Amino acid sequence: MSKMQDEYFPDVVGSDGRDFGKAVCIITGASKGFGRCIAKEIALLLKPGSMFFLVARSGDKLRELQAELAATRAGKAGLITRCVVADLGLKDDVDQVIREIREAASDIDINQLLLINNAASLGDVSRFAKSFTDLHEVNAYMSFNVSSALSLTASVLEVFPRRQDLRRCVVNVSSLCALQPFPSWVLYCAGKAARDMMFKVLAEEEPDLRVLSYAPGPLDTDMLLQARTESGDAGLKKSFAALHSQGKVLTCEESCSKLLKVLLEDEYPSGTHLDYHDV
Repeated sequence: MSKMQDEYFPDVVGSDGRDFGKAVCIITGASKGFGRCIAKEIALLLKPGSMFFLVARSGDKLRELQAELAATRAGKAGLITRCVVADLGLKDDVDQVIREIREAASDIDINQLLLINNAASLGDVSRFAKSFTDLHEVNAYMSFNVSSALSLTASVLEVFPRRQDLRRCVVNVSSLCALQPFPSWVLYCAGKAARDMMFKVLAEEEPDLRVLSYAPGPLDTDMLLQARTESGDAGLKKSFAALHSQGKVLTCEESCSKLLKVLLEDEYPSGTHLDYHDV
C-alpha cells in the first residue's frame, strides 16, 4: 500500500476489501491535476483484467501516466491501460474516443463501468459577461465543457447498455460554481451549472444508473493558479490568493479520497451534487 493510500484512504481501502471489481474505467482530463490523481488511486481499487481509458489532449503526459500505472501493483496484476489523445471540443475526436472504447472493451467481461467526466477548462476569467459578444468563442467553450460531456456519456452508455450484472456509474466533476455565481466567471459558472442539470436529468431518465456530481473543492492545480492571477474581479482574485496563502487549498489526493469513499459506499441519491465539504 502506498504512503498516500495509508494517509488518505484509512476507511476506503481496508480489511473489508471494498473495490470496484473488474471494470472498464474511462477518465477524461486524465493527464494532470485531479484527473491524473483519480486515475492513480482508482487503479488501486480495480480487479485484474480491468481496462482503463485515459483521455486528454496531451499525449506525452498520458503516456507518462500509463508508464506509472504499468509499474504499480495493479499494472503488474494485469490492468490494461489505453491512452486516447483527443480534444473533446471536436466532434471527430469525441467519435474517436468512442470508437477506441467500442473496439477494445465492448466485449470484455466486466461487472462495473466507471465514467469520470473530469475534463474542463476555466475559460477567459479576465472579462465580464457583457464582453462575450463572439458567438464562436462561447460555442467553442461550451462544446468542450458541456456538449462533449453529454455526447461522450450518451455514447458510452450505448457501448455498455443496461444489463442485470453490470453496475454503471457516471461521475461529473462539478464545482461550487455550478450553484453560485462568480463575477468574471460567466463561462465556467454557466458550463458547470449546465452539466449539473444535464446529469440530474440523466439520473431521472435512467434509474438503474448511478450518477454523481462531485465538487472537489479548491484544489492546488493549474486552474487555481489561473483563478488567483487572471480573475477580472478584484475581490475574487483576492479571495483565491488568500485561500492559497492561508493554506486552505486542498491537495488532489485529499479530495480524491472523499470521492472514492462516496463511490465505494454507494449511498448517495443518484443525480445529487455533493461538495468535498459535505462528505
